[in-house]
Amino acid sequence: MSTACLDVLSGFRPRSPSEAADVARVLELVESAEDPWLRSTPLHVTASALIVHPESGRVLLRWHQRQQAWLQVGGHGDPGETDPVEVALREGREESGLTDLLPWPDRALVHVVVVPVAAKGDEPAHEHADLRFVLATAEPDAVRPEKEHAPLRWLSVAEAHAVTEANVRETLARVEALLPG
Repeated sequence: MSTACLDVLSGFRPRSPSEAADVARVLELVESAEDPWLRSTPLHVTASALIVHPESGRVLLRWHQRQQAWLQVGGHGDPGETDPVEVALREGREESGLTDLLPWPDRALVHVVVVPVAAKGDEPAHEHADLRFVLATAEPDAVRPEKEHAPLRWLSVAEAHAVTEANVRETLARVEALLPG
């Protein structure tokens, strides 16, 4: 059981029946699995974040080659990691090159979604129980892609809505409500 995951889920209120079903699946996983982050299980926890530059109201998206989509940053916990906010921070720093990232406006969970992941090589199709947060930077020009084939783009929320998939658009809508203006 992951108490850090339970802590972030404890005060979270789903906003739709489908999100309530996803939260129930994630809670069942977190309460029953010795390690809900274990990548070898068909459903495992991941943590991600939408990076924002609050001053300009822009959001950062990363091209994910495997999904062929513009998505938020984030991913799997490393062995021994249990805090989803810390996983999102580490992944955000690694994938964006931004060293000043902080949870914004606080450490609250903003969206929970179970997403399918296609098979690749010897890895079978599986699902990510994605816990999503918001991270902010004061230095958007310091962004550097982690890999050549994983470009990053700063976009307005409207521009981001036009290039992302439905579950990311829902995260964007929630983040847009937090941004000034």
